[in-house]
Amino acid sequence: MMKQTKWLVNLSACLVLMAVSAVGAKGKLAGPRGAREQGSLDTIPLPSRIYSIGKEVDSIQSPSSLQPFFAGLDSLRAGKDTVLTIVHLGDSHIQAGYYSGKVMRLLQAQFGNAGRGWIAPFKLSRTNEPDDYFISSSVREWVTGRCIQTNKKCPVGIGGIGIQSVSPSINLDVRIVPNNGAGYSFNQAILYRGEKAMPMLPAGPLKDSVQTSWATVPAVAGVLADTFRISYPVDTLQLHSTRRKQGTDKLLPASTFKNIYYGFSLTNGNSGVLYHSVGVNGAMYVNYTDEAYVRQLALLKPSLLIISLGTNETFGRRFRPEEFGGQVRAFVSLVKKQMPETAILLTTPPECYKRTYVNKKRTYVRNANTQLAAKAIVKAAHEEGVACWDLFATTGGKSSCIKWHKEKLMGRDRIHFTKEGYREQGTLLYRALMQSYNQMLKIRKDDE
Repeated sequence: MMKQTKWLVNLSACLVLMAVSAVGAKGKLAGPRGAREQGSLDTIPLPSRIYSIGKEVDSIQSPSSLQPFFAGLDSLRAGKDTVLTIVHLGDSHIQAGYYSGKVMRLLQAQFGNAGRGWIAPFKLSRTNEPDDYFISSSVREWVTGRCIQTNKKCPVGIGGIGIQSVSPSINLDVRIVPNNGAGYSFNQAILYRGEKAMPMLPAGPLKDSVQTSWATVPAVAGVLADTFRISYPVDTLQLHSTRRKQGTDKLLPASTFKNIYYGFSLTNGNSGVLYHSVGVNGAMYVNYTDEAYVRQLALLKPSLLIISLGTNETFGRRFRPEEFGGQVRAFVSLVKKQMPETAILLTTPPECYKRTYVNKKRTYVRNANTQLAAKAIVKAAHEEGVACWDLFATTGGKSSCIKWHKEKLMGRDRIHFTKEGYREQGTLLYRALMQSYNQMLKIRKDDE
C-alpha cells in the first residue's frame, strides 16, 4: 500500500512538472502548437512536395555549422521566451518575396511568429514590392540608391536600397495587406534612416497610442534607428516628418536635412522566428561585398544568414567559375568578420534559360553557367567550412528548367519563376533545414 501511495505521489509530481513545462513565457503554451506529447526530441513533420521534379537532395552539406540556428529552434520548442532571427539575402528571386516568404511562414507555423521583419520601400523606389505590405508616401519624387549601382545615387541601407527626397515635408505610411499579410500585425516598428534625415512622428488616428524613441547616436556610421512602440497590435502605422529641434519649439531649416530612409523592421513582441528577407533585383555577390553594408546587416543580429545569389553572375559574357568562387569566398569572409556568431547557409541558383538568336530569330536555351555556378558555390562552402544547400540539384539539375517551364512554374522571361514555382522552392528549403535538424535530434537521442 505504501509503495502504491509513493507511486501515485511520484506520478502526481510528474504530471505537475509536465503541466508547468508546457507553459512558456507570458503564460503561453510552449511552442506555437503547444507541448508535444512525446517530448522535446520529436522530429519535425515535413510538408509534402507539390511537384516531383528531379531527385530531392535530402540533407544540407556541413549541417554541424548550423548549431547556433538549431540551438535557437531547441529554445523555441522548449517554450522559452526568445526570438530566433534569420536573414535571407539575395537577388530578384528574394525581392519578390514568394520564395523566402514561404520559408518564413513554414518556420513560423512550426516555431512561432515573432513578426514580419524587414520591409523596404521598393514601390517608392519604382520597383516591385512583396505583396503582403505597402510603404506609401504623398511625396512622388524620390532619388533611389541601389547596391547594384556603380555610382550610387544615394546611400543604401540594410535592404540594399535607399530613398532620398528634398521635400520639406515627408510622410511614410506602412500598411500590412489584409489577406496576403494575414498574421503580421505589429506593435513595434524600427525605422532606419540617414543620420541627417528628418525624424518622424506618429500621425493619423493611432498617433496617441504610439510611443516614439528617437535614436541619439548612430547604430552604425551614418544610420539612425528610431523605435515606435504601439499600445496594441496594428496593421497600419502613419508617420510624418518634423523639423522641430528635439525638446524645443524651434523649427530647423529644411536645408539642414539630408532626407534618406532605408526601411523598417516590424515585430509583434511574441517569441518565435523573425525572418528578414533582403533581396535586390540584379544583385550579385560583389554588390554586397562592402564592409559598411555588412556592418548594417549585422544590426539585425541573425542566428542564421541564408545567402541565395549567383543567377545574375551566370549571364556575364566572361563568366569564370574560379573567379566567381573567389567572389563567394570574399563575401563569406567579410560576413564571418562582422558576424562571427552567425551561422551561414549558401544556396545554389536553380537552372534557368538564356535568350539567344538563331537565324535572327529569338529563342531560348538552357543557361549552362548555372550548373558551373552551383558547383563553384558548393566548393566555396566546403572551403569556408559553412553549410550549403544545392537548390540546383534539388530542382532537378541539368535540363531541369525544361521540366519547370513545362509545369508552368517559370515566368515568361524563363529566368524567374511563378508564385507557385517560388513557393515550391521555399518548401524544398524548409524541408532541407528540417531534415538536417531532425537528423541532429535523432543523433542526440541515440547518444543518450
